[in-house]
Amino acid sequence: MLKHNLLMIVRNIKRNKSSFFINLIGLSAGLFCTIMIYLWVNDELSVDKFHEKDKQLYQVMQNFYRPDGMQTLENTPGLLAEALAKEFPEIEYSAAVMSFGGKGILSLDNHQIQASDNFVSQDFFHIFSYPLLRGNADQVLSDPNSIVLSDEMAVKLFGSVDDAVGKTVKWDKVMWSVSFPIDYKISGVFEKPPSNSSVQFDVLCSYELLLERWSENLVRWTNHNPHTYLVLHENTNIYEFNAKIKDFIQTKNPNTSNTLFIRPYSDRYLYNHYEKGVQSGGRITYVRLFSIIALFILAIACINFMNLSTAKATGRLKEIGVKKTIGANRTTLIIQYIGESLLIAFSSLLIAIILVILLLPEFNSITGKHLDFVMDSSKILSILGITFLTGIFSGSYPALYLSQFNPVSILKGRLMSSMGELWTRKGLVVFQFIISVILIVFVVIVHKQIDYIQNKNLGLARDHIVRIKRDVQLQKNFDTFLFELKKIPGIVNASNSSGDVTGHHSSTTGGILYNAEKNEFRFAMMDVNFNFFETLGMTFKSGRSFSKEFGSEESAVILNETGVELLGIENPVGKTVDVWGKKMQIVGVVKDFHFESLYDKVMPCFFRKNNPNKDFANNIWVKIAAGRERETLEQMRYLYNEFIPGLEFEYRFLDQDYEKLYESELRVAQLSRYFAGMAVLISCLGLFGLSSFTAEKRRKEISVRKVLGSSSTRIVYLLAGDFTRIVITSMLFSLPISYFLAGHWLNSFAYRIPLDIHYFIYAAIVTLLITWFTIGSQAINAALRNPIDALRNE
Repeated sequence: MLKHNLLMIVRNIKRNKSSFFINLIGLSAGLFCTIMIYLWVNDELSVDKFHEKDKQLYQVMQNFYRPDGMQTLENTPGLLAEALAKEFPEIEYSAAVMSFGGKGILSLDNHQIQASDNFVSQDFFHIFSYPLLRGNADQVLSDPNSIVLSDEMAVKLFGSVDDAVGKTVKWDKVMWSVSFPIDYKISGVFEKPPSNSSVQFDVLCSYELLLERWSENLVRWTNHNPHTYLVLHENTNIYEFNAKIKDFIQTKNPNTSNTLFIRPYSDRYLYNHYEKGVQSGGRITYVRLFSIIALFILAIACINFMNLSTAKATGRLKEIGVKKTIGANRTTLIIQYIGESLLIAFSSLLIAIILVILLLPEFNSITGKHLDFVMDSSKILSILGITFLTGIFSGSYPALYLSQFNPVSILKGRLMSSMGELWTRKGLVVFQFIISVILIVFVVIVHKQIDYIQNKNLGLARDHIVRIKRDVQLQKNFDTFLFELKKIPGIVNASNSSGDVTGHHSSTTGGILYNAEKNEFRFAMMDVNFNFFETLGMTFKSGRSFSKEFGSEESAVILNETGVELLGIENPVGKTVDVWGKKMQIVGVVKDFHFESLYDKVMPCFFRKNNPNKDFANNIWVKIAAGRERETLEQMRYLYNEFIPGLEFEYRFLDQDYEKLYESELRVAQLSRYFAGMAVLISCLGLFGLSSFTAEKRRKEISVRKVLGSSSTRIVYLLAGDFTRIVITSMLFSLPISYFLAGHWLNSFAYRIPLDIHYFIYAAIVTLLITWFTIGSQAINAALRNPIDALRNE
């Protein structure tokens, strides 16, 4: 029976080559997209899941209640980790983790390496599963002057992991605007965090050292600096624990209304967006989106198979009638047709795997990942399972449909296509194009929003602006470096600041007062040098910038428009505000500019003039004349190496930093274009097959019409009209759905494009043009045939 079924499958393929290849190409494309999305989704879901205590590992979060709305932040008081561990028996381990951002300098004799760091509590290696290659988890961080290196850093400095432990290195890093070089003894070596870790670091230092040397910043319950992580004992009731710690901050600082809660540590990557204290999405949105896209693309390919199989049913009716007459039951026939669809599905899988292997490097460059196609048992089972279900789903309707016919009616030729069959086929085509139109609209909206982001006037000039991370070794002679930098031909202006203008800045709550009126507004703050506003092309609503003509400007402050509005200051220039107890005069109001992503509204912000001899403003901003970037950057590199020999000159253009804020959206936009294109292509393959079959089935009807005087144009209109109506019907459903989904996605941006109707009209026109192009060749070919050829056999 198996041999017979295989023989019948091969014969059927030979008789219907066009349908076979359409199904093979469609299912191959569908499985290819599904496997690619599966690899991407699987990688996203694996981030931070590798920790052994993942199910017990949590991060403490803070809800800030402010007049301008609730905010949820990761930063917590410096003593929180220790205090929670002492007072709550549910906690097995706790740790504070502090990062100052940027990189420091790891030095051994004359060998210098830039490295990223974290300051961590002693229980860090009991909480997180970063394997220690050398050293003991209980001891490596017990000494405040100890440091733990990654295996990569150890090899770069000492040539091997074994030679590192016990040696002394110098670590120089900017902390709270102060450069503080420290000699550390290497106590251990850990394996560098894997690619599916959301945090990457090269060295770990003791958090106790921060408590010893910068206790003023960490022991105040009003300050919020490190992140706090907990490992809870098994079977701890999370809801009850959240209720217990909710008001814990208020017991230490009665003047605050802030509350605490915990979230699973492995949720921080995918579920990183909060609104009004409630988790409301994040990267998980895109994981769900592409999972649905994969499901729909595969469904479209399966629908093609169903439609073409049922449409071609009349060619197999005699085969079914004979088989049923000689004793074949319905189950036997169902197994045969399901087997046929499984064979095509697994043949498609082989083609899809070849495409994945060939195109995976390009896919990695688009997604920014390092995915590989190394198959473990779970991936193999998943892919085989997807393919098996695809084969079953594709063949189920044709098998059930074909096996139901009465053999007597078949052999007497009395079987006619039912209205139910026609409506089912049309309904499936409508569903295909509903998905296709939604994807086209989504691509258009995402493209327009990204284009809006990239071209929106941000209130500053981001073109031809270069940002250099100020190295700690420039501390002593920074003024000289800045003076020499400005002398380079091609440099229009230069300055420096603490923090940057793409979201990495300090903030304070209630640190600035007007008329002694207390407030809980959260202000961004930056310490900037002379020419900062001029270098970045910002404009002033009133007043002036910081200027050497007015001396050191130690008592001067500049606010943005939002800051002035929230504080309720009329005619602000010349007025006095209190900044942490110091009276400062407002000398200017800068127009609002976007120093965070367009997901967020412009924050209130104030600027102080930094003191180059005391403060370490770690970002250097350089405005380069247009068209002179290459030679100017080369001279900047030469100057940098004169001041800091041996260190690599690293820089970034400001527009690149802004693009990085929307890296996920840019990648989603690019991926969605490809996958939407694949969905439309697969839909068109099915449409092409159906139009070809329809034209062949109506060949005699068309010939009679032509003999009776119908024109070729009328024939083309007749054949194209049915499919045009189906596509227009799909638009009636898809466009309202598209409007709702697009609006929901755009609502996550504080600044966004309006949902103009022409976006949807554009998608509708594109869909119709694709439809007409797909079926046009078949309709024209049928209309131009000689009617005698079709009528000769009558």
